[in-house]
Amino acid sequence: MAEKKEYLWGYTPRREAFGKGTVGRLACVLGRVRSYGEENVPLEGGLVLAANHFSMIDPPAFGGVCPRRCYFLAKREVMRVPGLSQFLSLFGTFQVRRGESDREAVRRMREVARAGEMLGVFIEGTRQSTGVPGEAMPGAAMVALQENVPVLPAAVRGSESWKGWNFHPVTLAWGQPMSFTGLPANSKGYREATAEIAREIHRLWEWLGEVQAQGRPRGLTVPPRD
Repeated sequence: MAEKKEYLWGYTPRREAFGKGTVGRLACVLGRVRSYGEENVPLEGGLVLAANHFSMIDPPAFGGVCPRRCYFLAKREVMRVPGLSQFLSLFGTFQVRRGESDREAVRRMREVARAGEMLGVFIEGTRQSTGVPGEAMPGAAMVALQENVPVLPAAVRGSESWKGWNFHPVTLAWGQPMSFTGLPANSKGYREATAEIAREIHRLWEWLGEVQAQGRPRGLTVPPRD
């Protein structure tokens, strides 16, 4: 008899499918989401999704089109909003204490990658109000180096202008996995990996600007890194 798979925090395929079919679909409709490069997402193995962050629509937009299950981080303040924690939990979201040393959050982040799952991290740590990607924090790189898993860089553009009533188009780009096996799992390695990840996210974000200027044509391929 096949061994029954244990899903982290009860995030089962049924719960995932429900989340994608409700919250994810609603986000894609309200944000007129168009996504490029989903074929770059490895379908198996531990992985850290690292993306920039502008709006509350970003997690369900990424989660709604991602071809595999993804566990996201959210700051504790958000998870305390009545009803919102249940809403976000449909995407396997768990809370962190932003700006504090949260060993439990780090343990959970590593647990996701170690279990062969996909961890979603918005690298700035909070939403950016400037309309451009902000300073990257080392969380994504830390997990990748400590658990020896790749990082999948991704970018979102358009959500900085999105509101629940304006249907502003949101566009996503998924880059190619990045490996950091040659770097040490210490502060120096985290800084170097974080800088590389930030550069790649910014490159993808700039490309999305060109795509939006072209009217977001279908069928485009995300250009590879040099």
